[in-house]
Amino acid sequence: MQTNTTFNWLFFLIWGVILFGIVMITSVSVFESYQIMVKIHGADYCQNTDNNCNGFYLYRHLRYVFVGMGVFLAGLLTPLFFWKRMAPLIFLGALSLLTILLATSIGGEWGTAKSWINIPFLPSIQPSEITKMALIFYLAIWMDKKERLIQTWSNGFMPFAILMIPPALLIAIQPDFGSLMVIALIAATMFFVAGGNILHIILGGIITLIGALPIILSHDYIKERFLVFLNPGSGDENAYYQVLQSLITAGSGKMFGLGLMESGQRHGFLPEAQSDTIFAIAAEELGFLRMIFLVGAFALIAVFGYQVAKNAGSRFEMLVASGITAWITFQSFINMAVTLGILPLTGITLPFISYGGSSLVSLLFASGVLLHIAKHSSSHASSSHRGRQRRAHIPRPVRR
Repeated sequence: MQTNTTFNWLFFLIWGVILFGIVMITSVSVFESYQIMVKIHGADYCQNTDNNCNGFYLYRHLRYVFVGMGVFLAGLLTPLFFWKRMAPLIFLGALSLLTILLATSIGGEWGTAKSWINIPFLPSIQPSEITKMALIFYLAIWMDKKERLIQTWSNGFMPFAILMIPPALLIAIQPDFGSLMVIALIAATMFFVAGGNILHIILGGIITLIGALPIILSHDYIKERFLVFLNPGSGDENAYYQVLQSLITAGSGKMFGLGLMESGQRHGFLPEAQSDTIFAIAAEELGFLRMIFLVGAFALIAVFGYQVAKNAGSRFEMLVASGITAWITFQSFINMAVTLGILPLTGITLPFISYGGSSLVSLLFASGVLLHIAKHSSSHASSSHRGRQRRAHIPRPVRR
């Protein structure tokens, strides 16, 4: 597969999914936008037809897309050696934000997690989203240096596991187990691609699971989510309400859907309809057959993303491309699986589609970096091909 074709397909798929997300936010967020505008300005304000109270989330989502375009171009146009040089500082900065979030009063809570930094007059920031890209850059540097040592237990897996402790612990304390799961899968993918031993990864996963049990059991709501997942219908009604409503919503669309703006569940029945559970609303309005195209789009992003990694011009580029592709792939799969009751409930967005500024902007930056690698790989492959052609035309000496 030619790398310039890979670049074009990735660009088309990513921005196609983003446009689809804008359409879905337009449809899904009307009810919640009206409710929040009533709380801010009062019912009389919204009853005035001159005031648009239905676009609260849509306007903000469009603003995030606009900001995301800027960071996308930064990732696309900035040479990768700059990010390689800055990676340690970016990683330390991400860890500092996670620490500030937990240690100061500027950390904001949403639901059951303390995951946002709220600074007056500035947009809220979710440090765990920044940490994903920072970790990809830093792990790529570290694994690039390790080479064959990464296959060993003492010089490969153990230092890797120790390196993962600070970001994993800081995110687990929030607690944000959705982001923790994505970060663990990103790191495991990069470790495997770098040449790590698969048995070490499996053993590390088992140890991590055992170590996570005390944390899971220490939070009643997390424990309830796992109990509901293992035995649907059990436990507190609040624990399985979102899962139940999500399944009802997705199933209501049947094969062909109810049509855009025709969802009944978006009127306050399905929690987080514009963010975590937007996939269910999309299934209700578009139906099973049309949702195949959305799932297929994410599958193709995974295929072309790993094609970029395969054709990368350096080991560092290969590792970064693998990490970004794993991020998009696993996060989309987890969101869809949670929506359909295949995985326990976690608060995690659907890439490029869900409402959420930190998530969308971070993913667009990562996509720009991935496309930069694809473009660089294309020129590298063309140069190598021209070099092979020139060498092929050099006449061989004739023996006499």
